[in-house]
Amino acid sequence: MAWLPWVQTQLLADPFSGQLFVFRGRRGDRLKVLWWDGDGMCLFAKRLERGHFVWPQTREGKVALSPAQLSMLLEGIDWRRPVRTAPTLAV
Repeated sequence: MAWLPWVQTQLLADPFSGQLFVFRGRRGDRLKVLWWDGDGMCLFAKRLERGHFVWPQTREGKVALSPAQLSMLLEGIDWRRPVRTAPTLAV
């Protein structure tokens, strides 16, 4: 798999750590997710029919996302500026 050496040499990360490694295509409408589940390497792919994936800006080549941010990214939602549908209540 061509992504494994890239994760090791460019991101300086262990592809067998259980972390998710997400890569975006040039046009921004495709994603690939690489994940080691303990038994084997999983490769997930997604293509948006309309729109594009909002990609994080980074200087180091990698960025950490929370599970909520990753979920929004995979849905094509701008995870940097999510808008609540109802105002929050002050407690």
